[in-house]
Amino acid sequence: MEEKAIVIVGARQNNLKNLSLRIPKNRITVFTGVSGSGKSSLVFETIGAEAQRQINETQSGFARNRLVHMGAAEVDSIENLNVPVIINQKRLGGNARSTVGTATDIYTHLRLLFSRVGRPFAGFSHVFSFNHPQGMCPRCEGLGYIQTISTERLIDREKSLNEGAIRFPTFQPGGWRLTRYTKSGYFDNERKLKDFTPEEWNTLLYAEEHKPKKPDSDWGKTVLYEGLFPRIEKAFLKKDSREHAQRKKLLKEIIIKEICPECGGKRLNKKVLSCRINGMNIADCAALPADELLAFAETIDSGPFESVAAELRRKLEHLVAIGLSYLSLDRETGTLSGGESQRIKMVKHLGSSLVDLLYIFDEPSIGLHPKDIHHIAEIITRIRDKGNTVLIVEHDPDLIRLADHVVDMGPSSGRNGGEIVYQGSFSGLARSAGKTGGYFSRSRGYNRTPREPRGFLEIKHAGLYNLRDLTVKIPREVFAAVTGVAGSGKSTLISRVMPLQYPEAVIIDQGAFTGTVRGTLLTYLGLLGDIRDLFARVNRVSPGLFSRNSGGACPSCRGLGMERLDLAFMGDIETICEVCGGTGFNPEVLKYEFNRRNIAQVMDLTVSEARDFFREDFSGDSVFMEKLNLLHRLGLDYLTLGQRLDSFSGGERQRLKLSKRLDSTGRLLVLDEPSTGLHSADTEKLMAVLNGLVDQGNTLIVIEHNLDIISRADWIIDLGPGAGRNGGKIVFEGTAEELLECKSSETGRYLRKHLAS
Repeated sequence: MEEKAIVIVGARQNNLKNLSLRIPKNRITVFTGVSGSGKSSLVFETIGAEAQRQINETQSGFARNRLVHMGAAEVDSIENLNVPVIINQKRLGGNARSTVGTATDIYTHLRLLFSRVGRPFAGFSHVFSFNHPQGMCPRCEGLGYIQTISTERLIDREKSLNEGAIRFPTFQPGGWRLTRYTKSGYFDNERKLKDFTPEEWNTLLYAEEHKPKKPDSDWGKTVLYEGLFPRIEKAFLKKDSREHAQRKKLLKEIIIKEICPECGGKRLNKKVLSCRINGMNIADCAALPADELLAFAETIDSGPFESVAAELRRKLEHLVAIGLSYLSLDRETGTLSGGESQRIKMVKHLGSSLVDLLYIFDEPSIGLHPKDIHHIAEIITRIRDKGNTVLIVEHDPDLIRLADHVVDMGPSSGRNGGEIVYQGSFSGLARSAGKTGGYFSRSRGYNRTPREPRGFLEIKHAGLYNLRDLTVKIPREVFAAVTGVAGSGKSTLISRVMPLQYPEAVIIDQGAFTGTVRGTLLTYLGLLGDIRDLFARVNRVSPGLFSRNSGGACPSCRGLGMERLDLAFMGDIETICEVCGGTGFNPEVLKYEFNRRNIAQVMDLTVSEARDFFREDFSGDSVFMEKLNLLHRLGLDYLTLGQRLDSFSGGERQRLKLSKRLDSTGRLLVLDEPSTGLHSADTEKLMAVLNGLVDQGNTLIVIEHNLDIISRADWIIDLGPGAGRNGGKIVFEGTAEELLECKSSETGRYLRKHLAS
């Protein structure tokens, strides 16, 4: 009897080259290949999108408006699809009212338990919610903090009012709001504010609205005086004020958050906080790491409400099992990494009794130590064994080994990808011709000749978050790796504490670029002007014609290439602009060419193609060609020149930021997990670049989980031994060879296994 399978015929999404394949059901299939090879196009934009679309079509129009819309895939047919559960890397986000507890529903069960078992009785479940009017603290309205104006940021004490002591628009010299203070008769406008008396300070900052006693002669008869703080609060801080939106960015510069003085940051009112179980109120419980809250929950005598307590314990066990034991329920979701967000989403599905679903994971290894990956592998196996089909896009060798079936994409990236290089069992992968097979066929090694340091930088008495008064020396002008399980304190030590003691440190993280949706690879590199000028010179027209943000913009979509259609109850959808065909340019502009290509065709070139296309024209422009060559060295030559910045992955963003630092010398550079999203072949390119930075005299510190990178570092600092309160200590300092002998390090244990595999 033939094995059940998902059958895909003619997949052409993005760079896919009319692929047809069979994916076995009730198995784990891992999709591998270099970045840009077509993995996500096949798994998410074809299989996932089609499964989601077909599910949506079974719902009413009202319901469809509230479901995820992924767009129709370019594929002839997909048969035997299951109901999809798509767990991607997109951060949970949310505002300050969204926490780990609310996102996982664990806080809901905790509220229910307190409403039944807590004493004295405070009310039903909803009153224990900081988002409910009856439960929230009246001062901070359930946020746990209040916003206030920072005197130090608003006022320059070294200046007088006439010299611009108030650092805010319209309160500076020439601004109309300043006259309310300079003509009030209260101040010597030429005196430095540092010389003001306490009474003058109080009048300037806090005075309530009143009519001044001796104002200047041109002071209006009905005009009232008011201190800076209440005036700014009324004019700018109230969300319904006319100028709130206009000055939002400027307000961030003078506003600081302070713990709410009434609830102490616990978000709830006094009555709710008076209700306790075994001496703990609900805010105390929400502040505990998940493993400690689980231990506390096991001590509760819940009596007739044991089923509620049991469900709470079960969900907490899932959070611990998934490697997030260090997270507390009150942790805001906006502060979680992509990897943490992905695992939070997994928690909801661990206790599900539904079967025959299609689970799709996007690199679940992201941000995880090999020890944590072991836990993830167990969970994914459990999901499959319940009778589900699992598809994983992955680079991590340990999760690839987990596969019942492997689909390797390639052979390269972009237009040179989109093909199936290998499909079959993991055992046959090492014998295949692709780059993934090449990785598994090679033996592993480690750095046996580490560089000698040229002095040390010392981080002293680090005590932020879970760090335990750490003092650690990091060698200069070498390649240092900081390792440890997720939540052990790596990023806190290197990205938070070290810059306070060494402000010259350059932190290159995976954060989003600043800018608008109109930003592209060319604008980020600063090369768009060169290409516009080239087109303008050859065609003898204005450079503005070759900008999608200026004279060359399509009149219909205004240069975006997409138009949003409002389909009422069916929801909004984005479609390619019919006028410009998605180029974003006015069709009239496309008649101008350079070397038989118009500007839209040039924007569609990959970095690799652009290097060849412009080689002669910019041969004398070392800056232009060098920037393209840097992207090639970083393994980003599959990106297109016109690709929007908001479409880049975290790993791509970090490597792009790194491209601006490759000519650095004598710098202290910090990279936070630069291997994120990288295939082993791309990791080799990254290693060449990183070693080049060190050879130029830079001190390089890399926060990393990738064992291929860790094994080749000159110096390793391992934190742990566990996560959260069980971490924050130095477990090991030394070379890779010494780490292999360290029995107390989890990193050392998994490195030994890695080298032996």
